[in-house]
Formats: sequence, C-alpha cells, structure tokens
Amino acid sequence: MNFDIKKMTKRELNVGLKDQKVRYGVGVVLALISVFLANIPLLLMGVILLASARLRWCPVYSGLGRSTVDPSEEQADSTGSQTGH
Repeated sequence: MNFDIKKMTKRELNVGLKDQKVRYGVGVVLALISVFLANIPLLLMGVILLASARLRWCPVYSGLGRSTVDPSEEQADSTGSQTGH
C-alpha cells in the first residue's frame, strides 16, 4: 500500500455509516476521559475522530485510497442532499 499525499488532500466521502458511529463513540469517550485525566493528546484524538465522523472524510483513508462507504450509502447520501434532508 502506498500513501499518496496529493490524494490525501482531496476531500471525498470515505467514512461509512458504521465507521461513523464507531468514530462518534470512541471520540466522545476519549474526550470525556481526557477531561477527567487532564490529558491534551486524548482530547485531540477525540476531537479529530469527532470531526472525521461529522465530515465523513478521513485524510488517512484518502491517502491510502481506502473507503468504508457502501455503494448504497453513496446513493442514499446523494439523494438525501438533493432534497435537503
């Protein structure tokens, strides 16, 4: 597997719905733990996971050319964005 820096900067939908839920969950847990332990690196990791879940884009996945999005998710997302829901 080659990592492509140029491809990494291209924003594309590459985080699937299951992956998004896991990122939300782990991000919230890390953020909460970081508050109690006063640990900045855990907070940063939690924020990064929450942001990638919200955007459904992961620059590391882009650089590696990987995607966890099912083709049916892409169709549902594109029709949902057209109707504004």
